Amino acid sequence: MTFADPDGHDDEREPVLQAWREAGIEARAERWDDPDVDWSRYDAAVVRSVWDYVDRRDEFLAWARRAESATQLLNPATVLETNTDKTYLRDLGVPIVPTHWASDGMPYWEEYVVKPAISAGARDTIRTTDRARAQAHAAALEADGRTPMVQPYLDMVESEGETSLLYFNRRFSHAVRRTAMLTPGRTGADNVEAQLRTPAPDQVELAEKVLAAIPQALLYARIDLVRLSDGSPAVIELELTEPYLYLSRSPAAATRLATALTELL
Repeated sequence: MTFADPDGHDDEREPVLQAWREAGIEARAERWDDPDVDWSRYDAAVVRSVWDYVDRRDEFLAWARRAESATQLLNPATVLETNTDKTYLRDLGVPIVPTHWASDGMPYWEEYVVKPAISAGARDTIRTTDRARAQAHAAALEADGRTPMVQPYLDMVESEGETSLLYFNRRFSHAVRRTAMLTPGRTGADNVEAQLRTPAPDQVELAEKVLAAIPQALLYARIDLVRLSDGSPAVIELELTEPYLYLSRSPAAATRLATALTELL
């Protein structure tokens, strides 16, 4: 078993590997882009904190297809290809945060969030009340060959927070309430705080509708939800490629992930 992971700052790596060892799974961390790795040596390769894919998406997806031809890849290459471009949100068939996908014809909202469809950790994301600035940022993304996502800023994110539901092999593991990423002075994923929470029934129902729409095997899935102004839940993101799993917030979560992996091998 290998753990396709670049050098970096993944504080979940060692708890995961330890839980796998306790489950009888021998594992080691490998860089996904190391040309000397023989992926056929392993019964499976688990993609984890590949946070460097954003600038190298084509290279990363080419690697995923090669690795999958040599071993079992979790999550599968077709999942990674779809999930690394947030235009997948248009095809989920469930409520999502209202999104406009171009610089022209933008709706009129009190406050905007503009980001590229291929990004991570709030990179190249702005929050502004200035419609002209929002439009200019979206146009700049288009000029760079990128698809913009223009969304209204939801005040409820600050009071309610985002709810992230974690599933391992499609079984619910735990959920956390995450603080807003774009709060002034706290922009970026590194400033997000999370606390264990019990999701509401409507949130669980929506998350399971999302999972039901994906036919491939899923070792892990993180479904990030917010509430709209009418109180209904909506998907803000579906994390199937490199989600932080908040394992430390739930003591048995790493063990549940190991059980899920054992089932899929």
